[in-house]
Amino acid sequence: MAGKNVIALSDANFDEEVVNSTSPVLVDFTASWCGPCKQLAPIVEKLADESVGKYKIAKLDIDECPAIARKFGIKGVPTVMVFKGGEKTGHHVGLASKEKLVALLEG
Repeated sequence: MAGKNVIALSDANFDEEVVNSTSPVLVDFTASWCGPCKQLAPIVEKLADESVGKYKIAKLDIDECPAIARKFGIKGVPTVMVFKGGEKTGHHVGLASKEKLVALLEG
């Protein structure tokens, strides 16, 4: 379950929310069974709450959207990717601090 400012991604809305976004988008590739993903979730939600209007923060469940996970070569979760203008500009595998996520978005 995503926070109020975290966009839940699906096969249906991925292109609209990520690829066609005019704002930088941070995508948290996650899974319900993943312990570190559960640890990352509140960090991602806090970032989303603090960056409304500046960035888009989104979450994608790799079990619900396996084709998208394959397309971006997701081998482990959590994986965070940043997209700007539809292009991947940064990524991090594993648990990350809020500062690390901001650095990816700013980078």
